[in-house]
Amino acid sequence: MTASIYLVKGRDKALRRRHPWIFSRGIQKVEGKPGLGDTVEIYDHQGQWLARGAYSPQSQIRARVWTFKKKEAVDTQFFINKLNQAQALRDVLAERDGLTGYRLIAAESDGLPGITIDRYQNFFVCQLLSAGAEAQKDNLVEALKACYPDCNIYERSDVSVRKKEGLEERTGVLHGEEPPESVVIEENGVKISVDIVNGHKTGFYLDQRDSRERAAKYVKDKSVLNCFSYTGGFGLYALKGGAAKVVNADVSQLALDNAKNNAEINGFDVSKAEFLNADVFKLLREYRENGTKFDVVIMDPPKFAESKAQLNGACRGYKDINMLAMQILKPGGTLLTYSCSGLMEQNLFQKIIADAALDANRTVQFIERFEQAADHPIDSAYPEGFYLKGFACHVK
Repeated sequence: MTASIYLVKGRDKALRRRHPWIFSRGIQKVEGKPGLGDTVEIYDHQGQWLARGAYSPQSQIRARVWTFKKKEAVDTQFFINKLNQAQALRDVLAERDGLTGYRLIAAESDGLPGITIDRYQNFFVCQLLSAGAEAQKDNLVEALKACYPDCNIYERSDVSVRKKEGLEERTGVLHGEEPPESVVIEENGVKISVDIVNGHKTGFYLDQRDSRERAAKYVKDKSVLNCFSYTGGFGLYALKGGAAKVVNADVSQLALDNAKNNAEINGFDVSKAEFLNADVFKLLREYRENGTKFDVVIMDPPKFAESKAQLNGACRGYKDINMLAMQILKPGGTLLTYSCSGLMEQNLFQKIIADAALDANRTVQFIERFEQAADHPIDSAYPEGFYLKGFACHVK
């Protein structure tokens, strides 16, 4: 018999607005003995059925909703339907932007809580971040095989957040072939080599695609510093956009080697590019002390805030690094700066940049805003799906 959870009076409002999370403090009682990731029926305090979700006894998010339709079972066909819906949106984007790599499933924003799937050619890379996602792994794999008969499925659930769900980190082949060392995808006419097994996240930062393309409009005949360059995404678009010089800076030599290879496979003039193994914070200070200046600085750091407790420290980090970037920009230069920390609200990020400008003794005009690419949609009932924000800043 399926277990059930009943909500505290008044705690059903968010659920009635189709928000997919139920926190532990919102649960009045649990009937039955649901295990890790088990499917449960969800009722309000009066016993009215609300939804069907996955139970996670070790997480503050005690349940995540699979469906608000009472007659909809959570089985292989359920996942087939979700994949088909998601693919329909991505087909439009893939044709528009010439994509052979994109995010197919963006977790809650595509109605599959805790599940992320990135597609690189015919390799589907899954991150399963919740107890429910782990419990439904077999159904998900069968659904992918049904929708994409020739697919290869690889798991990259090597993320620490799984510990909050009572899960161990996992990687490996779920179906088909082991990924090769490099899978080359294309976006907006730019070729990018992706290391699925060893790369960051699922191999590449697909969410910055739109920002990369728009960054190319600021670089013609300019000197460009691409900070936290990883495998050179922004640097590739800078070369495509006619930059006079591009310095890609990152602490990973493996990523820098891949960045150089990416420039070569696109046929770009590698003599205009430098691939510098360096700590960005130290490098910026060295440039400031040496008087080295750039026309454009691209600042795309990793996530600084994983929790609310880390937000104040993240604010200081973003302020410091953007201040340093402004100090090495030529008057009239452009700062393209981003935050992928979901807890960092856009208005707060703008304020941090404004404070950094004061400390740098520079004047900043915000001339363009950036967000995550369109294959990372934001469901209207799940505003937490908006996490990536950025600005183009004219720095005087």
